[in-house]
Amino acid sequence: MTVGDVFGFAFRSLRGYPLRTGLMLLAMAIGVASVVLLTALGEGARRYVTREFTSLGTHLLIVLPGRSETTGGPPPLLGETPRDLTLADALALERSRAVRRVAPVMVGSAPVTRDGLSRETVILGSTAAMAEVRGLSMAQGRFLPAGDVSRAEAVCVLGQKLKTELFAQASPLGRFVRIGDRRFRVIGVLARRGQSLGVDISDVAIIPVASAAALFNRFSLFRILVQARNRDAIPRAKTAVLDIIRERHEGEDDITVITQDAMLATFDRIFQTLTLAVGGIAAISLAVAGILIMNVMLIAVSQRTGEIGLLKALGAPGGQILRLFLSESALLSLAGAVLGLLLAWGGLLLTTRFFPNFPMAAPLWAPLAAVGVALSAGLIFGVMPARRAARLDPVAALSRR
Repeated sequence: MTVGDVFGFAFRSLRGYPLRTGLMLLAMAIGVASVVLLTALGEGARRYVTREFTSLGTHLLIVLPGRSETTGGPPPLLGETPRDLTLADALALERSRAVRRVAPVMVGSAPVTRDGLSRETVILGSTAAMAEVRGLSMAQGRFLPAGDVSRAEAVCVLGQKLKTELFAQASPLGRFVRIGDRRFRVIGVLARRGQSLGVDISDVAIIPVASAAALFNRFSLFRILVQARNRDAIPRAKTAVLDIIRERHEGEDDITVITQDAMLATFDRIFQTLTLAVGGIAAISLAVAGILIMNVMLIAVSQRTGEIGLLKALGAPGGQILRLFLSESALLSLAGAVLGLLLAWGGLLLTTRFFPNFPMAAPLWAPLAAVGVALSAGLIFGVMPARRAARLDPVAALSRR
């Protein structure tokens, strides 16, 4: 009996029991689809976070007040708090040759009003360097003016969404808005852009950092964005930032410097591990499907005892009977895997249609691994029924017809 004869016999046997075959196909398909879709979800989350951090800018270092780790030991008697980062600290960082640009950032919220229209929104205080550091582009007008950053100019740049709500289709350039209790002249509108690390850039107002300090009545910075001259200069820029701030803060290492590459590498490792873990959990459903195949095939052996006895009486050896039943398990697993891949493909299409901003995509290894595990599970759990069928005595089998 050739390989084609074996699979042809297995196909006809499966077609003879459509309900049983359909249930086993569905179980295997759900397992394969679960593996592909869940790994696609993990991969999509990894790509989304990578895209968000990349949108912050290139060759970026983020300077935060306070240390990100503790050194142990007894607590200080008088209590210590991290020293604030100030505008003077940010300006001092420009001394380093490894640093191209420095953008101090102050964050707050305030109502932005115009002619009776009002909206509570995020207010960013920064300098002209922020446009280059963050890669911001303009739809109208210009960004914050360069010059003396300690001068509190009453100018602002609006996000696209905020501009539309306050001015509709009219041009806001040269018009005035009130932010908090102060008037600002609109000099520019940002190009449309989505969220970046949870902040909707299209729904913010950007003002000079000195104006933000006066508006919020504080001088501490939320963070300092530092752009290194190139990728190779990032380690030197980080060292320079730590040294300059330590010198200004009386020898205290009271800041945290996070490099963009380090953040990306950390999140990449986390999400790759998460994707593998989720895929492994989903693969359990394939093992369950394999057990279902084993149970159904055991029932099939008892139902087809007479058929097996007739084959043996006609001279079919035990090895051939074994191959016949294993081929049925293999066909079931392969067909279920193909159906599962189609279901996963449909799920991915629906997800990308309803959530276009989420880059959900299955890694290449996911469908290959799912199909491989499905075939392995079908063959492994199909061995017991196949061996039982191969060991049946032909006389006893025919007598039970």
